[in-house]
Amino acid sequence: MPADQHPIPSVWARPRARREQPALSRERIVAEAVALLDAEGIDALSMRSLGTRLGAGATSLYRHVANKDELIELVVDEVYGELRVPEAGDAAGWRAAIAAGAHSLRSMILRHPWLVSVLGQVGLADLGPNLTRQSERLLAVFQAAGFDPVEADQAMSTIIAYVIGMTLSEAAYLALLARSGQSEQDLLESLRPAAEQAVREHPLLRDGYAARQGQDPRLVREDNFAYGVERVLDGLQARLT
Repeated sequence: MPADQHPIPSVWARPRARREQPALSRERIVAEAVALLDAEGIDALSMRSLGTRLGAGATSLYRHVANKDELIELVVDEVYGELRVPEAGDAAGWRAAIAAGAHSLRSMILRHPWLVSVLGQVGLADLGPNLTRQSERLLAVFQAAGFDPVEADQAMSTIIAYVIGMTLSEAAYLALLARSGQSEQDLLESLRPAAEQAVREHPLLRDGYAARQGQDPRLVREDNFAYGVERVLDGLQARLT
């Protein structure tokens, strides 16, 4: 490597030590970090706080993870292991397989809402073993459908971008809901007077708001997400025909 170039810092680009302390492995550190993030959010994560939960000093953690950025790379890849992507199967089943993967990705993000603040800024995340395995499965489905390798990669990126865009907004909304201490139905009911006032002079918005009254907001969110997935798949289907 030329002297004026520096490697991109990433846990996946650094050789892993051959021997680790049995009492404090990388796997244990990552599992506890995920538990901490799920319970308290991204602001609570530090090498010191994680070391306290593990009953170890921060310096012990540094034997396994170089810094917090590497730790975040590891926890992101860890939760990607929860993603479920069906086998490619035959060409006729590709839409159902991709839709199932999209819904699984949404569920994964909603289980770990702290992902909202770290996706897109986690170094070389694409090199993680779970993420590479899931990407391979998605590509296999698209190629079984009839997409060539280049367009299969583009199609995969398109559906993932839709899912992440929709779900990050939903996760942020659910975080607001959690902070309010109210149920979703109660929060929306308390906001009804303000919402009705806001749309009073906008007939299209007013009609849409009125049409949703009385519906289960959770089912509305799920239906909106599913609608978008199907329309993206419609566009991809048109490419095949």
